[in-house]
Amino acid sequence: MADVLLGADLGTSGLKLVALDPAGAVVAEAERGYAVARPGPERAEIEVAIWRAAFDDALAAIVSDLAGGRVRGLGISGQMHGAVLVDAEGTALRPALLWPDQRATGELARWRALGQDDRAALANPLVPGMTGPLLAWLARHEPDVVGRAAAVLLPKDALRATLLPGAAPAVTDRSDASATLLWDVVADGWSAAAVTAAGLPGALLPAVRPSGEVAGTTGLPVGEVPVVVGGADTPLALLAAGTTAGVQVNLGTGAQLLRPGRLPRAAVDPAVHTYADTAEGWYTMAALQNGGSAWDWVCGVLGLSWKEFLDAAASVPAGAGGVVFRPFLTGERGGVADPADRGGWAGLHAGTTRADLARAAVEGVLFAIRAAYRLLEPADGEPVLLTGGAARSDVVVQLLADVLGGPVRSLRLRSASAVGAAVLAGRGVGLDVAPQRGVGPVVEPRAVPGLADAAARWAGG
Repeated sequence: MADVLLGADLGTSGLKLVALDPAGAVVAEAERGYAVARPGPERAEIEVAIWRAAFDDALAAIVSDLAGGRVRGLGISGQMHGAVLVDAEGTALRPALLWPDQRATGELARWRALGQDDRAALANPLVPGMTGPLLAWLARHEPDVVGRAAAVLLPKDALRATLLPGAAPAVTDRSDASATLLWDVVADGWSAAAVTAAGLPGALLPAVRPSGEVAGTTGLPVGEVPVVVGGADTPLALLAAGTTAGVQVNLGTGAQLLRPGRLPRAAVDPAVHTYADTAEGWYTMAALQNGGSAWDWVCGVLGLSWKEFLDAAASVPAGAGGVVFRPFLTGERGGVADPADRGGWAGLHAGTTRADLARAAVEGVLFAIRAAYRLLEPADGEPVLLTGGAARSDVVVQLLADVLGGPVRSLRLRSASAVGAAVLAGRGVGLDVAPQRGVGPVVEPRAVPGLADAAARWAGG
């Protein structure tokens, strides 16, 4: 076994760990799932200890595969937004609040009350699950916990802090900091106005370091391993895919549509997000909270496995017999739908079958992706790169091409974000590794009878 780099992707519903060799091949991988706690309406939390246990279990699963090699570095990719309050040793003081959490919807009024220039400098839509609004909610409802906190961290930073206790817990990177609603995108630094609006002491904000900088060394069953600062999952998916132009669609629990190489500009109420990447650039993102999570819910309601769900959807014509599915089970970020919107089927009739419901659910998520895709103003005929778990389904790839009306390629990495984290770790320790990407063939759209009418019904709400 040659030297390897480890990349961990801390997702919403599970952690993926990959080992990348110097040739860019994935030589070992493991995944451990976990459940998001829902302690009340509109809430989404998890104990940081659950994340660490998932990492330890995943690492234990691949230790034997790494025998004889040396782990040169570890990078961590993380779900964006959310908030973790920690003490001076980096230990979480309460469960992490996650991006699907909607409890801070009322706190967004603080951001709307900002002066026009200060709000425009944030250059992002106002979303309750972003770090700033969640911290504002905590400051109002749990002031004792905020008073005991030494810092606020993003999810991947909180996991890293468990690996480097007391070393440098209060550290994040631009890719995560820029997605907090506390970041001045134009000036590329913390926004004093937004921090004040959140009711936070500025001392709680973490230091911002380069994504590939080594933050410290941790002792693991595979030896002493340098750990880099890491980055947010979406720009690390871009890094793994090698996407420098066009649109990349990452379809997992949610759906993120990414367009790299953009320049930040002030905007009071933009339809899309502008975030920093893990180098020195920027990308725009149209994001949906409800992607694969909506399909998982439908599978549970209909009593179908993932394969049975897709087979059922493929067994009936486009349009699902007139049934329409809105996937917004947890509301949305705006642009495509609003935080108050909700999901469900419409157009049901006595002849509706379970297969119709499955077909409508597949179409409904893809129609939402199409609406988000148009917000990025793509060039005609520009191929879309599909990553995430859905990229492993030929049915989804073809239907996405049909819905978008343009060519789609799939990148069938088990976790593009985890691979990107490993590449980032390599950069931190002086190893420039190009991942073996395994891009699928270009899938051209078909003329599918009934699909345009179904899209029109969906858009009509």
